Formats: sequence, structure tokens, C-alpha cells
Amino acid sequence: MSSHEKKWSVDIVIDEHDSEEGGSRTRAEARLRTQDTTSLVGVGMARRNPHDTEIPEIGDELATARALADLAHQLIETTVADLEAATRKTVHLDA
Repeated sequence: MSSHEKKWSVDIVIDEHDSEEGGSRTRAEARLRTQDTTSLVGVGMARRNPHDTEIPEIGDELATARALADLAHQLIETTVADLEAATRKTVHLDA
């Protein structure tokens, strides 16, 4: 690892439970850890209709994608807040 390279880790934790309405619910957490004190957790959910074929990987993938999207949104919000604190100006990030 070079002196300028940084390593951040994202752990994905997936949990599946039977739903009271039938089918199942899958919950995923995307846990980001940076080399400093930053720690964010994105959460995503997926629900299988009781009439659908049970293919657990699909619920895992969907819940994980939603957790990662939530994490990305939180990271953008954190970046904007950090920039505004550093510059004391309103920041608008371009897409």
C-alpha cells in the first residue's frame, strides 16, 4: 500500500426472517469503516411475496443494494456537511 493509498472497509450483514404477512423479509446492513473515526451504517430491506418462489439470493441482493444506496446517500450528506463546516459556505455537489 502506498503512502497515499487509504483503505476503507464495507461489511455487509444480512438477516432473513419470516414475515407476519407471509413470505419473508430480508434486512441488510452495509457498515462502512474508514481509517479515521468515520463509521456509517446503511440499511436495506426486501420482502418476498408468499406466492413467489423462494430464492434467498434475490432477497439478499436486493436488500444489499438498498443498504449500499442508503450508505452512499449518507456518505454524500456527510461530505456536504464536512465541506460546509470547512468553508462556511453552502455546498451543492454536481452529479
